[in-house]
This record gives sequence, structure tokens and C-alpha cells, in this order.
Amino acid sequence: MCVGSALRLVDEHVGWTILIAVILVFALAALSLRARRAEVQAMARVSAERAAAKESGSDKAQLQFPNIDTSQCIGCATCVRACPEEGVLDILHGQAVVVHGARCVGHGLCAEACPVGAIAVTLGDVKTRRDLPAITESFEVKGQPGLFLAGEVTGYALVRTAIAHGVAVASEVARRLDRVVLVPAPVRRREMAHARTNGGLDLEPAPTPRAEDSSEPLDLLIVGAGPAGIACSLGAKQHGLRFAMVEQEELGGTVAKYPRRKLVMTQPVELPLYGELPETSYQKEDLMAIWEGIVRDFELPLYTGEEFLGLEHDDDDGVFTVRTSAASYRARNVCLALGRRGTPRKLGVPGEELPKVAYSLLDAQSYTGRKIVVVGGGDSAIEAAMGLAEQPGNDVVLSYRKHAFFRIKARNEKRLAQAAARQELRVVYNSEVIAIDEASVELEVKSDAGKKRMRLANDEVFVFAGGIPPFELLEKAGVSFDPNARDHVAPITEQGTGIMRGLVVGLVLTALSLGWTLLYSDYYNAEPAERPHSALHDWLRPASTLGLAFGIGATVLIVSNLLYLLRRARIGQRLAGSLRLWLSVHMVTGVLAMIMALLHAGLAPKSTSGGHAFLCLVVLVVTGAIGRYFYSYLPKAANGRELAIDELRARMAALAGEWDAQANGFGQHVRDTIQVLVARSHWRHSFWRRLASLFTDQVTLRRTLEQLRIEGRAQGIPDSQLVRIFHLARRTHRAAQATSHLEDLRGLLASWRYFHRWLALLMVLLVVVHVLTAVRYGRIG
Repeated sequence: MCVGSALRLVDEHVGWTILIAVILVFALAALSLRARRAEVQAMARVSAERAAAKESGSDKAQLQFPNIDTSQCIGCATCVRACPEEGVLDILHGQAVVVHGARCVGHGLCAEACPVGAIAVTLGDVKTRRDLPAITESFEVKGQPGLFLAGEVTGYALVRTAIAHGVAVASEVARRLDRVVLVPAPVRRREMAHARTNGGLDLEPAPTPRAEDSSEPLDLLIVGAGPAGIACSLGAKQHGLRFAMVEQEELGGTVAKYPRRKLVMTQPVELPLYGELPETSYQKEDLMAIWEGIVRDFELPLYTGEEFLGLEHDDDDGVFTVRTSAASYRARNVCLALGRRGTPRKLGVPGEELPKVAYSLLDAQSYTGRKIVVVGGGDSAIEAAMGLAEQPGNDVVLSYRKHAFFRIKARNEKRLAQAAARQELRVVYNSEVIAIDEASVELEVKSDAGKKRMRLANDEVFVFAGGIPPFELLEKAGVSFDPNARDHVAPITEQGTGIMRGLVVGLVLTALSLGWTLLYSDYYNAEPAERPHSALHDWLRPASTLGLAFGIGATVLIVSNLLYLLRRARIGQRLAGSLRLWLSVHMVTGVLAMIMALLHAGLAPKSTSGGHAFLCLVVLVVTGAIGRYFYSYLPKAANGRELAIDELRARMAALAGEWDAQANGFGQHVRDTIQVLVARSHWRHSFWRRLASLFTDQVTLRRTLEQLRIEGRAQGIPDSQLVRIFHLARRTHRAAQATSHLEDLRGLLASWRYFHRWLALLMVLLVVVHVLTAVRYGRIG
């Protein structure tokens, strides 16, 4: 059917078309307003949470920290969903932000889940910290060949990380001794059960005798029987090493001291010989039972009740002599998996030596009808207080020396708030224990009005003030905690917007399409009325086989492009391929769909639904690239992290110091002029005015600096000094503009993403109308 006939049929239904269009416009407007309100409410919630985190101090990380490259972040929230510690990450202004950095324990799942590699879990600022050992990538102590550290003593607290450390140390020792894996496949539980009834597992070597009974040194001595020590022992067994494991208390290390039924996060991990621990969390008792079964079934040589006293290294034969409270061991390699808790930290107050004062809680159910004070502000203190408060008849008071808890898990924070609201326990902030006697505890409570004392009737005191790490013992063993001795950690640098690859692909595809049009330039350059007379018309017109192929290809590419949104959502997690790959496909299919749609229209889109859809597609491709550029315009730190307002002000203070070095009247004149420019730049709430300000402010700055350059030369100021002054002026202008209008800039980016999203919906609707029209009325010629 020709174009004229189709248009006549469309005109017959123009009333219905207008009515449907009006309904769609109002529906889209309502949906748009509702979505925008929900988005603004979410941003307000996250912004308030960040402010609260900063006030309480929970925004700063203890050790590990998720660094976000905001020039790469696409705001998909995959990292937020992947993080098992609630509240560490959230989405603000369309990008991921760190909210409660102190809750990050280094799972690294956010980095693994990020589709564009915009997150890296790294160490925070550790340049001056003296509680981290100097070790190599293989966990060997620097300057002490054969001495290794594993687990919590390295500064990493996760059970999964400790297991990985232990396995890595055993593998490294086996590699140096040129040992092979004797049992490459894990021995499953079924085989272990069979072995228990048939005289044990057939694994060599046999259990190692006590080292002092043998003149031959051990291949490896493991000090500590926590997760790292057990994993290291299994690895040593798997590689056929002669080894032993000593522990000053009992199997399990720190985990053994946890309260009953406490959940221990492990994440699925693989243990040598044993196989997988598939659950993401275990109760303490279940995990301890697994470890006890491992020691028994694999006949690991474990000696408990032996406190580590120190070691010496013989430079002649390269053998370590390790001294414990019960024996001495000679070993070619030593792995210290001691943990960091050490001895409990005491309060140093009168009465602390009384029997009612304890530094751990194994079973809350043993305490009923008691008046109890719990001291501390960490997860251990809060879990103990809530566990005791749940027991009948207990009166529990939780004393904490600060004004708020800021390094606790989100679930503990919620449970504590609920328990306090139900008056199951009392929390006394800004309080410190100053004395303990047989029947009471005396607290000193600080407030704006000053200090006052509070005496509480008391039967039991539990102190959770942390532990004194065994750093002195480790230093005597040759472990250095000097920051200068640690490897320099290269800072994370911003990776850029990621637009370049898309632009290169777009350039190649555009060049190919240009070659196609040049090849058939006689047809494409002809007027639309003349084309039907061309010999190429039957082949290149929109309704031809090739033209329809271009149209169908463009439609398929648009659908493929939109599938990225499905893949990014939870419901699309089963789709094959990584999100990084899907993002690349999203960019390429957008450009290719635009080119194929243009070829489908014969390079002459008409004022129809199809032509309007093509126009929307062009705008989407362009705005997609520009939007990514806008995201990179936010002020960043060296690692790509978006700067907070206080950091911007700190930059301004530093720049002020540089201006002071320009001790002349002209430098002050330039500085005052820049301040006037920034003061005039009052950004409006209108999207288009915010957009225009990005460019007009730069033009105004260039004109002003050029005028100032003329003035400076007229005053006889050397060009070299003018270059320094104007470089400083540009930096000051950018920092001052970002400081004054940071939220305006974020609002611009949010508006841009909002516009891009709804323009895509309009394009889809127009494509649907175009396809339905073509199907309903046949081929359009």
C-alpha cells in the first residue's frame, strides 16, 4: 500500500489518535511525577543518613574501605544489594556512595558485583598506623625469611580471609620445599564417615610427633588454632608437609570465645581436603563442631594449652626455634596465626579485680534475676547486653563512653533501639566506670551541664573494651610495624568516564555507514520525489527487503539495548554475561540502532511516528554520552571518590594559603575578582539554567582572565608570574564553584538522568506505534 493510502486511513482515525495521545501524555506525566517524588524522598533519606553517619563518626572506615570511582559508577545499586553489611553503601544522586564506612569488614562482594569495575575495596589511609605488620604479598614478614603471618593478626578480620591466608601460607611453604599435592581432591564427609569406621583416613604423612623428640626440624609450625591455623594445617596435610599446630587455649581461637548461638559470618569457602563450607553464616556451635571434626578425622597434630613465648632464628641453618610454655619446636618455617585480641583490655578502676567482673560472655542463659552492667560500644558489648536482657529477671545497663554507637552492625543497632524502646535495657551514653564494689558500680556521666556521678546496684559486670594485641611479642619475634617498612600502596586513580570506547565504536560504525552511503550516493542524494524512478529504489526503499531488514535490525537492537535495564535489575540476574559486558553492549547497540534506523529511512526520516522515534534515538545516544561526561564533572579525590563539602572547603583553605604567597596587590585583585564571579553564579533550580551555567560560567571566566592579563601586563608583571596567578585563579574558581553549588551540580546530574530515562520511554512508544502501523497497513512505499 502506498504512503498516500496509508495517510488517508490514519486521517480517518485522527480523533481516536488524539484522544489516545492525550491519555498517554497525562499517564506519563502522572507516572513521571510519582517516580520523581519517590526518587527525591530516597535521596533525602540517604542524605540524612550520611549526615547522621558523619556526626557519629561511622562514615570513616577502620581498615578496609570501598573506594568508588564516580566517573565509572552507573548507579545500578548492584553493590548495595551485594553488601551483606547493611548501610555501608547506598545510592545518592544516581551514584553509589559510602554511608557507614565503619561497617565495612572487607567482604569485597560489592567490588565483585560492580558491572563496570567502579569499586575497589582497599585499605584506608594507613600511612601513619602502627598496628599493621610489614609483610609481603605471600604473607611473609619482611626481613624474616620463613616467618609468616595469617588471619586477624594481619589486620583483616573475616573468617573467609583468614582461611585464604592460611591456605596461601601452606602453599607457599610447599612451593619453596618443592612439595606436590598428595591429595588434590577434597575428602568429602561421606569418605570421612567411612574412614572413622575403618581405622582412619589413608593420608600421608602420619601425625607428626612432638618436635623436641625429633632431630629433624618440622617443615612448618603453626601457632594458633583459629580459622587461619586450621586452614594452614589442612593445606600442610594436603601437601605432605611435616607440621604441628600449637594453641595457648582451645581450638577455634577468637570464635571459641563467642557467646552461644552467635552467628559467625564465613561466606562460602573451600577448605583443603575437607571441601566447601557452603553456608553464608554458621552458629558458633556448628562451626566449632565442624572444626573439631576436621582435627579428629584428618588427625591434625594439635597441641593446646601451650602459650607462645617467642622464637629465635638460626642464621647458620635457617631453622627457627619456637618456645612455648610447654615445649620447644624447631621448624624451617613458622606461621603465626595469633589473632589480634591478645589479653582483654582492662578499665584500670578500683574493684576491677572482684570475681563478679568478667571480660567475656559464653552463655547468657546462665544469668537470671541479676543486676548487670555491660561496658563497651562494639558489637560484642551490644550482643552481650541484649542477650542478658532477654533472660528473665535481669536488669541490664549498657555503659558507653561516647555519645552514640558508630561502629556496629546495622542489625545490632536496630535490635538495640527496639530493646531500649521496650525498656528491656538502659543505655547510658557519655559514661565511664570509675569504681566497682561488691554491691554497686559507680559511673561518671558527662553532659552539657558538666559531669555527674551515678551509682547503680549491681551483681555482675561485663567489660568489652577490646583487647591488647600481642604486638610487643611479635616485635620481639622480628615483626615490624613501622609504616615505612610496609609496601607502598599505589593510590587508586580515576579511570575516566568510559566514553572513549563507545566513541571509538561509534566512529567505526559511522564510518562504515558513510562508506555505504557514498557507494550509493546517486540514490541517497536524489530528491524523495525522484527516488521511485531510480533503478536502486526497489532495493533501498524502506519497504524493500533490505530496507525492512534495516528496520527490523534497528528494532531488535533497541530491544537488546533495553534488555540491559532488565539485566541490571534483580529479575534479570539469570541472564548470561557480566553487567560490564551488558553495559558495553548497551552503548554499542544504541549507536548501531541509530545507524540502521537511518538507513531504513533512506537517510530521509519523515515527520511520522517512525521519524520521531529516530529523532528520540539520536537524542538518547547523544545525551547518554553527555550524561556520562556530566558525572565526571563532580569534584573528585585522586581515587575517583566524590568529594564531600567539607573536603571542598579544605581545598579552598589550602588554596587560600597559596594566594598568600602571591604577596602583591595584583594577586589580591585577581582573587577578589574570582570571588565576585562565583557570587554572581547563583544557579537556578531549572534544569536548563543549571545546564547553561556549566558553560556560561567558563566563558565568563575566560573573558575575565583575559582582561586581567591585559591589566597585569600594563602593570609590568612578568608573564611567568601571570601564568602562576591565573593557574591558581582557575583552580580557585572551580573549587569555589563546586563548594557553593555542589548540590546544584548533583541536582543537574539527577535531572539529566531523569530526562534520559523518560525520553527512552517516549522512543519505545513511538517505535511501537510505527511497527503497529506498518503491520496494520502493510508495506509503506
